[in-house]
Amino acid sequence: MNNHIGVVEDDTNIQNIVSAYLKKEGFQVTISGSAEAAWRVWKTEEIDMWILDIMLPGMDGYEFCKKIRNESEVPIIIISAKDDEIDKILGLELGGDDYLTKPFSPRELVARVKRLFKRSSLRLKETDVTGTAVKAGEIEIDKKERRIFYKGKEQEVTTKEFDLLLLFAENVNRAFSREELLVKIWGDNYFGSDRAVDDLIKRIRKKLEHVPLETVWGYGYRLRNEEENK
Repeated sequence: MNNHIGVVEDDTNIQNIVSAYLKKEGFQVTISGSAEAAWRVWKTEEIDMWILDIMLPGMDGYEFCKKIRNESEVPIIIISAKDDEIDKILGLELGGDDYLTKPFSPRELVARVKRLFKRSSLRLKETDVTGTAVKAGEIEIDKKERRIFYKGKEQEVTTKEFDLLLLFAENVNRAFSREELLVKIWGDNYFGSDRAVDDLIKRIRKKLEHVPLETVWGYGYRLRNEEENK
């Protein structure tokens, strides 16, 4: 096991404990004492998961999480002394995949890290089908290489954007509720509001201008068959 985990935490005791437990399990660990330092790490090293404190000097964990999510769907586990429900919801809606309240058991953190890596791996395997391509109107998807083309041009998309477009392309005209989309794209352990679905749809519409991704008012979304209107 050689997954590289970035830990963003300004408490040296927690740094040492988390690092020791993760390294014992075979993970590569890079410690950053601030979000600014972690951002420099992100730009120079390949990080497979972030463990992120919220209360940091300078840039806080929420802002760092948002910046990472603008570029990648790399898994993020938030650790924080803030245990109010609103804080958990905010962290998860900004892109966190899990939320652990301090004080926490290092063994529980390791278990959550393993579970999150496993879930990410299974999602990739589900769409990594040799020789399989999906076409829906002007959207073309290469499932093996996880590439998306729209109107003949390759599009830069995040993991969740890819997964959502693939789901719609394989089920043209089918309406999915927001709750269904949360389970299928974020997993059944997701804790947060369905606004995450709306935000993802908004990002896709911005990238793929004129994509026939329709809102089913009061319910959810669907990808319309473009051929029907020709």
